[in-house]
Amino acid sequence: MSSLKWAVAHSSRLLRGLQLKVRHVSIRSIERPQGKFLTFGRLSSSTAARGEEGEESLFKWFLLLIPVTTFGLGTWQVKRRQWKMQLINDLRRLVTAEPIPLPLDPNELKGLEYRRVKARGQFDHARELYVLPRSPVDPEKEAREAGTLSSSGETGANVITPFRCTDLGITILVNRGYVPKQKVRPETRVKGQVEGEVEVVGVIRLTENRKPFVPNNDVEKNHWHYRDLEAMAAATGAEPIFIDADFGSTTPGGPIGGQTRVTLRNEHMQYIVTWYGLCAATSYMWYAKFIKKIVK
Repeated sequence: MSSLKWAVAHSSRLLRGLQLKVRHVSIRSIERPQGKFLTFGRLSSSTAARGEEGEESLFKWFLLLIPVTTFGLGTWQVKRRQWKMQLINDLRRLVTAEPIPLPLDPNELKGLEYRRVKARGQFDHARELYVLPRSPVDPEKEAREAGTLSSSGETGANVITPFRCTDLGITILVNRGYVPKQKVRPETRVKGQVEGEVEVVGVIRLTENRKPFVPNNDVEKNHWHYRDLEAMAAATGAEPIFIDADFGSTTPGGPIGGQTRVTLRNEHMQYIVTWYGLCAATSYMWYAKFIKKIVK
């Protein structure tokens, strides 16, 4: 926005400078054979006037590009906001839909991210993985603060536990949820280590690419910073299938389930106000510079 304001100011100064140069007309004279002089002042003035009009017309239409461009950018942000709101609503519908049995087809799983699924089996707590640092997810709070940068200040880890599906005959990975940093070690939360066969309900998550400035996963120290399903599966002997357990899976003394973030950054309204506001300001400047003086 500051660069566009600078362009408006710079173009206005350049236009005034060119107008002053064009108005500075030299009047030349030549001597005729009879000793009389013929001045070309009127001819030079008309030529200068035409040149001045041409330069002014050029910059007039050039400066008009600024409000036109900002109007287009504002309209584009309106469409982007509509698309983002629809995407958020679609995600919310997926994570609140009735769970379906966990499919085994990898190709089918690729199209089911955030879809609620269910499976029966038993946890293998001896091979837990820890994704850290993580802060707890509060869905209601995140819905209120969507599009803003905020932090609860509390950090810990998400506990990823292999889950042997008795009905499918495979082992998958389940994100049981969040634990504070003082509860990361299994012996500090013995009561929360679920034993026996249970049903897990959660949402499917796909593998995650490492983002800039995110550390690499440290397999030896069991410190994971992003969701690399192939590496996690190799470390635990499970299939590269990952489920975020829902809040209903939470057990007293154990990880807090429901750690799936379904809110997306939505700052398009701020951009809409910025671009349309700049369009209105530059439109008025253009009107005052080129149209208002003609009306007078």
